[in-house]
Amino acid sequence: MATADTPESLSPAERYAASRARTTRSQVGSGTRLAEFRSGLGFELDDFQVTACQALEDGRGVLVAAPTGAGKTVVGEFAVHLALAQGGKAFYTTPIKALSNQKYADLARRHGAHNVGLLTGDTTLNGEAPIVVMTTEVLRNMLYAGSRTLDGLQFVVMDEVHYLADRFRGPVWEEVIIHLADHVQLVSLSATVSNAEEFGDWLEMVRGDTAVVVSERRPVPLWQHVVVSAPEPRGVPRLMDLYAGHVDPTDPGVNPPINPDLSHVFRVSGRRDDPGARRGPGDRGYRGRGGHRPGGAVGLAPQRRTPPRFAVVDALDADALLPAIYFIFSRAGCEGAVQQCLGAGLRLTSPAEEAEIRGVVEQRTATIPPEDLDVLGYWPWLHALARGVAAHHAGLLPVFKETVEDLFARGLVKVVFATETLALGINMPARSVVLEKLVKWDGTAHQPVTPGEYTQLTGRAGRRGIDVEGHAVVVDHSGLDPVALAGLASRRLYPLRSSFRPTYNMAVNLVSQVGHDRAREVLETSFAQFQADRGVVGLAKQAQAHAEALAGYVKAMTCDVGDFAEYMGIRRRISARERDLSRAASGTRRAEAVASFERLKRGDVIEVPSGRRRGYVTVLDPGLDERSFDGPRPTVLTQERQVKRLTLADAPGGVSVVTRVKIPKAFNARRPDARRDLASSMRNALGALRDDLPGSDRRGGRGPRPGQGPGKRPDAASDSELLHLRAALRAHPCHGCPDRDDHARWAERHDTLAAEHHRLVQRIEGRTGTVARTFDRTCAVLERLGYLERDGELRVTADGAWLRRVYAENDLLLAECLRRGAWDGLDAPGLAAAVSTVVYSGRREDAAEPYVPGGPHGRLASALDATTRVWSDLTDLEEQHGLDATSPLDLGIVAPVHRWAAGKGLDAVLRGTDLAAGDFVRWCKQVVDVLDQLAQAAPTPALRATARRAKDAVLRGVVAYSSL
Repeated sequence: MATADTPESLSPAERYAASRARTTRSQVGSGTRLAEFRSGLGFELDDFQVTACQALEDGRGVLVAAPTGAGKTVVGEFAVHLALAQGGKAFYTTPIKALSNQKYADLARRHGAHNVGLLTGDTTLNGEAPIVVMTTEVLRNMLYAGSRTLDGLQFVVMDEVHYLADRFRGPVWEEVIIHLADHVQLVSLSATVSNAEEFGDWLEMVRGDTAVVVSERRPVPLWQHVVVSAPEPRGVPRLMDLYAGHVDPTDPGVNPPINPDLSHVFRVSGRRDDPGARRGPGDRGYRGRGGHRPGGAVGLAPQRRTPPRFAVVDALDADALLPAIYFIFSRAGCEGAVQQCLGAGLRLTSPAEEAEIRGVVEQRTATIPPEDLDVLGYWPWLHALARGVAAHHAGLLPVFKETVEDLFARGLVKVVFATETLALGINMPARSVVLEKLVKWDGTAHQPVTPGEYTQLTGRAGRRGIDVEGHAVVVDHSGLDPVALAGLASRRLYPLRSSFRPTYNMAVNLVSQVGHDRAREVLETSFAQFQADRGVVGLAKQAQAHAEALAGYVKAMTCDVGDFAEYMGIRRRISARERDLSRAASGTRRAEAVASFERLKRGDVIEVPSGRRRGYVTVLDPGLDERSFDGPRPTVLTQERQVKRLTLADAPGGVSVVTRVKIPKAFNARRPDARRDLASSMRNALGALRDDLPGSDRRGGRGPRPGQGPGKRPDAASDSELLHLRAALRAHPCHGCPDRDDHARWAERHDTLAAEHHRLVQRIEGRTGTVARTFDRTCAVLERLGYLERDGELRVTADGAWLRRVYAENDLLLAECLRRGAWDGLDAPGLAAAVSTVVYSGRREDAAEPYVPGGPHGRLASALDATTRVWSDLTDLEEQHGLDATSPLDLGIVAPVHRWAAGKGLDAVLRGTDLAAGDFVRWCKQVVDVLDQLAQAAPTPALRATARRAKDAVLRGVVAYSSL
């Protein structure tokens, strides 16, 4: 983007844009609704805001794609203004309840609380007001239920619409866009995405006339920095510019040059050029404000250190770059950073600010009982706030998070250590944003931060109307590459990809409303299918290129002495037979290893020859009753007196018995003295074995060792089929061709490309009508289970009628549990606990077996067993129909939820668990949401009444303190 403003310095396209902007401004006359709206703002609108608002006033829908902090919500507020002026309604939807709460407060201040309502599932305030703020799920549910609240609706604002790419909740956005009445004007507000025009084309197709307004300009320029340690051990870290001095940070271009001083730091340290160092996906460099760098790059130590967190905060404070959001992709890291700052004596507030902080905290937490304060970690949290430091993550109690957000917005808290959840639209702008690392855990592996994520995270830097510039700071760390970082920071666009998929609830609602055939047509208008169809064009061109290349390969591999394709076919069959024999041999070895486990008896001393359990162990229980796919799982005692469970993974080569020891009948593995005595007996037996067999391999016991059984393994040297194929290969005319190897290379290329071409053709066929096919499979499952039935036309049954009112992610699993009576007879705490297994998903997969209140034979345990059977049957059915399996059950919070619903205090509920108070509240909120649905949808009056009691029992205390 050119920075000069003289006409001679502008390109023709830029002069046209400037002329159009001047025309646009002149057209906004005094008699329009937009002029009326602007008069009450107190600031001038940017060109993209004017363009979008004019489109709305002209009766068009609008898609606004602009950077974080650019002011795109002004367009949504203008839609609200238009609705009020025209006597209609406007719905303002957001992806999360926290953002709904914040937007409700903003609109209530502007238009009066009597004109604004809030609907977030568990909160209902003035729901029939002309302006209603809600989560997108609430609007989706209204559309399916045909709610009268939709009467008079003129505008729907979809804030953060790029959220439709979210894997789990994204489909809701597309459902709303597709099902809204045609006369409703849609205002879609998105982060800057690289395919905004494609998304706009889809909106035009399904919603009618839609203006696409894209702005890539940040209202506050963003400077990119790297913070590195000082040369001296206790020196203050230095902020260095990422880009060279002549680079415009607002338009760095492609592969902008790096600050030479920063490059020198990395070059001197040797870290960038170290072949053993793991490179990160991108790194940030920093140049001090105004281009000044204290101390320069001279005299640097040969190795760089990662600056401590408190030192980074201190450096930001010294350069007047607070308040700051410091992103650490770990809850424990956020809490640890707060403690490090306190331990270093960091104080960022004045006495007056500290007093104000304490006043705000006391006011916001006044409803929390004193006995819960210690459990919640209230006092250390308050101490950190008073010093201007806080953490913000999903494990924090909601009322604590709200308080942190409020204090930060007021400028009282100066630095917040946060996980990426803070980047989801909550209005917490800062002067600086710090990223500790450029990799994050996605639940399965550490993944690089993408350009889109980097833009979203750093977009909070620079407060409009307060700061003249924002600062994005990356902390120097192992693997940081400033060149890669510059590429990451300069790529501000990322594509929007649909995650739409038909759900069971969606299927019964669509069939009920429009019938099966029309429902298929509706789903084929989804953005997912729109993108798939567009992608087919490019794939078809690629397939054509493949076909041409294959024809060339066939010509190149032609042999004068015989059919070379036939010759290559024999070679392929030989390779396939050799693989089959190898797999068979591997299977035989595996069977022998499993057999060695099956022969074990209590008291056997066995040798585990390799793996993590290597050494000698005594079998306490052969585990024959707990066999898995890998065979028995014996419980053993190691020489270190530890009780472990042995699996085939611990000894893939099998185990061998070397001797035996006698285990007392009264042996109790939980008693340390019993384990000590048995381990001593094992050592004595092993010692005697060595004495008795001085010249042998010192092995004894019964049975063949793994790999030495009588079973004969398949042998490639004696396999008749393989011998026949090899003889046929030698007898083939092409075997003696002098150009055989050259022909073979072309043939292998042909085979590789042919396989790729086949996969490509399958992709093309698979993309055509993918959403509709998934819908057909979903309906087939529902028909098999009796929620749909075919009487000429497919229609919804009585069971399907109440499935329509179950909107949870595992909707069909919930419906089946209700219909099969899995939860009948449970009391309110038991029902809440049972529901928790369907909604909860633990962060750890290696958690111990959870405790179930009432014991293994109690009513709740029986209900959970029944729930597991329902889930197993359902996943089998989904697999048969080619659908993704329903998420597995997780019993991780059964006991805490049961205790809470039974009226226990927070201390008793969380004692002995690693569950954070904020996590507990968040999961309880989801349990409450499902219980509320069951109170309306359960098939029996008794179960509906129990669901209402369970909801009331869970929605109390800390769970009810916050609106989040």
